[in-house]
Amino acid sequence: MDAADASRRLLRRYIAQESIDLVRAALAVAREEYPDLDEGKYLRLLDRLAEGVQTGLPAGATPERRVGRINTHLFHELGFCGNHNDYYDPRNSFLNEVLDRRTGIPLTLCIVYIEVGKRCGLNVEGVGFPGHFLCKVRLAEGELVVDPFHRGQLLGLDELKRRLASAVGDQVKFDPRLLRAAKPREILVRMLQNLRSVYQGRNDFPRALSAVDRLLLLAPDNVRGLRERAQLYEQLGGSAAAAADLEKVLYLDPNASDALVLRARLRRLKDGSHFLN
Repeated sequence: MDAADASRRLLRRYIAQESIDLVRAALAVAREEYPDLDEGKYLRLLDRLAEGVQTGLPAGATPERRVGRINTHLFHELGFCGNHNDYYDPRNSFLNEVLDRRTGIPLTLCIVYIEVGKRCGLNVEGVGFPGHFLCKVRLAEGELVVDPFHRGQLLGLDELKRRLASAVGDQVKFDPRLLRAAKPREILVRMLQNLRSVYQGRNDFPRALSAVDRLLLLAPDNVRGLRERAQLYEQLGGSAAAAADLEKVLYLDPNASDALVLRARLRRLKDGSHFLN
């Protein structure tokens, strides 16, 4: 069994669980690129980060106080920060690299924040807010919205509205449902979408295909993923595989606005003579 097969077998095992262990699944995603990755090392590192937070807290500290201490420890004492200088470096999407280098993109920094927060007794969840990923901490009354990419900035309603307008325009009004908690499976799908985008932007089509393959392990009926994989198969000469994905797209979304174009593409692929086995 090669490294890719081993990492996917591990990923399948984690995502088959009723309650997905986000950090272990995220490390399994990274393992395909880092076959010697030591899962235990990074779990222990997260434990130590939480211990560093709790060392500076009095007994019975309020959730708000714990959030403040997490922000101080991660972002000021240890220097975790968003990678503004090289946002599209693929290492920003691998949790092991984020923990080693203390920099990443919103999604992976949120995973760190979620895991440290949980170890400190907080109810922390990811939020797929338009523009970029955030965290929220549930309180007895209300919640705190945190931006780990910007060193734990706490976001009030006015700032959320400003960011929403910046991301999608003034025509979309703020709705509390935009702060819905993202499930671990959704977070992992988004991680793999990010990787696909980064690799495709670098014309690294084999790695982009690998990312979409794993995305479809998590969400087999993800139409966007199937469309992307069909395109990548075509770019890599895999007419038969591309055709199979387009057939599934048309089955899942027969009334797609571009259904006629997809059917013409499918006929062309089936008539092709070059197939990827």
